[in-house]
Amino acid sequence: MPEPTAKKARLPPRWFIRLAWRTHRGLYRVTGGRLGLWRPKPNGWGTLRLSTIGRRTGRERSVIVGYFEEGPNLVTMAMNGWGEGEPAWWLNLKAHPEVRVDLADGSRLVTGRAAEGEERERLWAQWRKIDKNLDAYAARRSTETAVVILEPRLGS
Repeated sequence: MPEPTAKKARLPPRWFIRLAWRTHRGLYRVTGGRLGLWRPKPNGWGTLRLSTIGRRTGRERSVIVGYFEEGPNLVTMAMNGWGEGEPAWWLNLKAHPEVRVDLADGSRLVTGRAAEGEERERLWAQWRKIDKNLDAYAARRSTETAVVILEPRLGS
């Protein structure tokens, strides 16, 4: 179900978005992780590297996503560049919710889950403060965009 009605926002062409993702991952890789990740700023988002286990291959898969912090939790969205379909990392995380995240200041073991109900609404509102076009971007998708919570794993 799409977010509340909003005008459709303009995005760069899909090929450009995919090129930007590849470039970002490449920068992270060639600098050995020294560049490409940053902490969230006040009223802004940061980037983290999320490593999941492939639901079909069993191999480790990594992606860089935006996030903000809420207490000990990290909050991101399964948005697929605002295109249709669920991102592979989200499908992998649902199959294997115990994952690792690399942050600008180190790694953490976390468990991922989708926010639901009031919690989702509250976190969506927080994302809306960070990105004023959030509802317009979400309106481009025919399905609801999952708000994903990455909670610290007990004992880690």
